[in-house]
Amino acid sequence: MNPYKVAFISLGCAKNLVNTEQMMALVQDAGYEITGDPAGADVAVLNTCGFIDSAKSEAIQNILELAELKEAGKLKKLLVTGCLSQRYQKEILEELPEVDGMLGTGSYDQVVPAVEALMAGAQPQIFGDIHHTKEDGRRLVSTPSYTAYLKIAEGCDNFCAYCVIPRLRGRYRSRSMDSLLAEAQELAERGVKEIIVIAQDITRYGTDRYQKRMLGELLVKLCALPFHWVRLHYLYPDELDDALIDVIAGQPKILRYIDIPLQHINDEILKSMNRRSTKAEIVALLDKLRQRLPGLVLRTSLICGLPGEGEAEFEELCEFLRESRIERAGVFQFSPEEGTPAAVMPNQVDPDTAQRRVERVVELQSRIMDGYNESRLGEVMEVLCEGFDREMGCYVGRTYADSPDVDGKVFFTGAGLVPAGTFVNVRMTGTSDGDLTGEIEE
Repeated sequence: MNPYKVAFISLGCAKNLVNTEQMMALVQDAGYEITGDPAGADVAVLNTCGFIDSAKSEAIQNILELAELKEAGKLKKLLVTGCLSQRYQKEILEELPEVDGMLGTGSYDQVVPAVEALMAGAQPQIFGDIHHTKEDGRRLVSTPSYTAYLKIAEGCDNFCAYCVIPRLRGRYRSRSMDSLLAEAQELAERGVKEIIVIAQDITRYGTDRYQKRMLGELLVKLCALPFHWVRLHYLYPDELDDALIDVIAGQPKILRYIDIPLQHINDEILKSMNRRSTKAEIVALLDKLRQRLPGLVLRTSLICGLPGEGEAEFEELCEFLRESRIERAGVFQFSPEEGTPAAVMPNQVDPDTAQRRVERVVELQSRIMDGYNESRLGEVMEVLCEGFDREMGCYVGRTYADSPDVDGKVFFTGAGLVPAGTFVNVRMTGTSDGDLTGEIEE
């Protein structure tokens, strides 16, 4: 029998992408062919996000598009995995007959048996224990050769009132230090230059497995490997202590780029969210970080329209952003997710009002970002080249201030060939739609 051709499509966050890469490696180890194009495949594996309404809509749209391929005879089977299937198993069965099989978030390691069952005519529905999953093992890394993610933990114990992640991904569980360092060593040997440390909350790394915070020790050991950049996503404000700041300040490879999901600044809203920091604590922390880490670029995520957010609370958030000048922000409209405390809170905000608030914050943040870009003009910055942009007619890359897929770019010119994955010094000469432009400094 010829090996099956299996197509993979990954939606959502980088943590989900790591799960996709693990499934791809298992399928490859089973002797099957991997493809990124579902047209002509035996099985399409759609790894979904089901976190908020927009993510659910994107997943359903992808299911319907893959169903059209099936209808046209260009795809045989559709396997849906990830958060959407974990959360809506019953609804998918009833409303999306185009789906042939499902894996929950506790069963990524069962992708090969699921593919084989599908091709044998069965309809596998495998939902394992979300609190005990296999996180180690080989990955078929799909990011560019110079950049890779290192997922150090799975699940979450924060239980924010608006968030369904603990119900989809289980309790927080750290991977062992040994397994992480072995994986990181392999990535370094393959030429990865930027390692991006990720989890739902990296600051709590080790608290479950080792009964103490171990992120600082892990970072020191990662910096001993031949990476050029070590980037951190996501550090929760209530766990970002002086010892960890000391490590970040003392390790030149750790980028002065910190992603701290704040979500809001008003004390009552933070309390309703079940966040553990107050406005005063957040402001003090950001001031300390700015003092200890010169050149620091901050990224955060914000929610507009949580129940109880009136005009006064929203204006307080806007004023905080004007004063704190956080350089990067993802802004989201509150999504009342069933099963979360926030979904049934009183004083729900009208969705149109919430959307207008999102638009106002996005506009405010765009001005802050423009100001940041203008402050860099004339400066020479290290840029990781990501290739040549034919449409722009120049090279494109990122500075330490730009995480892949979420932040800006640098478009630059220079004599000679600059291969992707090369670090070059670029003098910033202009701005363009939120991005920087520049020239290689010879």
